[in-house]
Amino acid sequence: MTDQPIDFQKLAEVLVPTAIEAGKKIMEIYAQDFEVVFKDDTSPVTVADEAAEKIILADLVPLTPDIPVVAEESAAAGNIPDVDNRFWLVDPLDGTKEFIKKGSDFTVNIALVENRLPVFGIVYAPALNKLYLAKSADEALIMDVDNNGATSNITPIRVRDVPASGIVGVASKSHRDEATNEFLDRYGISDTTSVGSSLKFCLVASAEADIYPRFGPTMEWDTGAGHAVLRAAGGEVVNPDGTPFLYGKPDFRNGAFIANGKVNL
Repeated sequence: MTDQPIDFQKLAEVLVPTAIEAGKKIMEIYAQDFEVVFKDDTSPVTVADEAAEKIILADLVPLTPDIPVVAEESAAAGNIPDVDNRFWLVDPLDGTKEFIKKGSDFTVNIALVENRLPVFGIVYAPALNKLYLAKSADEALIMDVDNNGATSNITPIRVRDVPASGIVGVASKSHRDEATNEFLDRYGISDTTSVGSSLKFCLVASAEADIYPRFGPTMEWDTGAGHAVLRAAGGEVVNPDGTPFLYGKPDFRNGAFIANGKVNL
């Protein structure tokens, strides 16, 4: 059953409002004092993570009952389904550290993986009122979201040619490391943008930057939606040796990767 063709239009019609609703809940909690607890891997979690995931799963599970969902907070609680060639990845609040610091670089992430690559994805940054949508494997959009949840200024995005002024790199706000610095030096990248969460993929996808190297640990739900957006915008994510960066790995744990627009590696 899970090999039936997917209606991407229907997915977008249902799940864009779902992501916006999850973002609304996150922003309600953001405006309050909230408690931070730490998971076994020492990563922080808040009631916003859990509330947003509940909203997403309530719509996602009935929408595609035959497709298993790997969601961050459910996985942390030990609820990890067996997956085949098609599954969902949900990170209800990526960039929790930014959220806790009352920054703005946090996102709601929903991605569909098919044959080990993300083919549909939503990255919603509620504090920035921006939503990125990989509507299919080769159509990426950015849109504004107002305080009532209405979308406007829906615009296609594509990766850019490297500008004559040089490559612009994207680096993590919370996880910058020596391997990243070495990579940037090797390609002569002195101009870097620092941003949190899966927005790093979206900066490359929307022609605001050219490359995002990541050498520290991440999970597949951290990267699936951003990867989908970048891929749909004409970019790619590869392992450091240039081979494709695939999903459905043991424990859904990622190794190092390079998210690239059009830099010649």
